[in-house]
Amino acid sequence: MAFKNAISWFEIPATDLDRATKFYEAIFGLQLIPMDMENIKMRMFPIEDMTGVGGAVVDSGGFHKPSSTDGPLIYLNGNPDLQNVLGKVEAAGGKIVVPKMEISPEYGFMGVFVDTEGNRIGLHSIPQQ
Repeated sequence: MAFKNAISWFEIPATDLDRATKFYEAIFGLQLIPMDMENIKMRMFPIEDMTGVGGAVVDSGGFHKPSSTDGPLIYLNGNPDLQNVLGKVEAAGGKIVVPKMEISPEYGFMGVFVDTEGNRIGLHSIPQQ
């Protein structure tokens, strides 16, 4: 079986959902979409195709816990140039831990930040051809 994408959904934990929402809206210049259920509050990243990769900032009342050093590292789409996003991180209350660096000419660039909740999050961008 082959995957179009290895990931279908991700959740970024938040202890203060309003603060986290403001952070991600500020660095990406977009509006997260409220999607609340009985025991979980989510702010979903807008996507064009619901069959593509999606994700949300989530307050689950403690089920999800922010982590800057443990667990998987997800990389969010920073195209066309992740520096445009990374450059807004500190003003929005986050911290850059790996500045923009080239992976290779064909695989593009990466950077890593810690958000307002303490989550370590990567950014990836591929130069436009």
